[in-house]
Amino acid sequence: MTKAYVMMNCDVGSEQEIITSLKKIDGINEAHGTLGLYDIILQIELDNDEKIREVVTGIIRKMPKIHSTVTLTRSESGELFQASDKLIGAMLGQNLAQAYVVIHCNKGEEYPTLKNLSHIPEVKEADVVFGFYDVICKIEASDNKTLENVITKTIRALPHIKSSMTLNVINE
Repeated sequence: MTKAYVMMNCDVGSEQEIITSLKKIDGINEAHGTLGLYDIILQIELDNDEKIREVVTGIIRKMPKIHSTVTLTRSESGELFQASDKLIGAMLGQNLAQAYVVIHCNKGEEYPTLKNLSHIPEVKEADVVFGFYDVICKIEASDNKTLENVITKTIRALPHIKSSMTLNVINE
């Protein structure tokens, strides 16, 4: 399976309507409204890059209220993150604050950055990506203050990170 992340901008106030429509598209695992440079982020997983391209260009970009998209295609980065930890936290209702962080790394330091992220308990998944950014990670924490501390004091302090951008997920 091939995974990608799509960040998009849309008409103000249309986010929830678009998210509802996006969640009906085959292969879309997650779609969230965000605070930050982009309005919505989604994760899509299909059989191959061509099918992802078909969905992004043939369906998502043609949606009338979406203005622009940025697609980050996942590199084969190994399985450093345990899905069970993510599910347990969600089932217990512990992860009330969520964000995606996209990262620019020093050239050639994408995989060491991914490995460093795998040691941070609040980082539930991360991938090396091709596109405008080098790494994307999803953070879940019990509250916004903890989320903020993880991003500002732990992730941004990792070696080889040149810059990052945070997209806080809006609670639905």
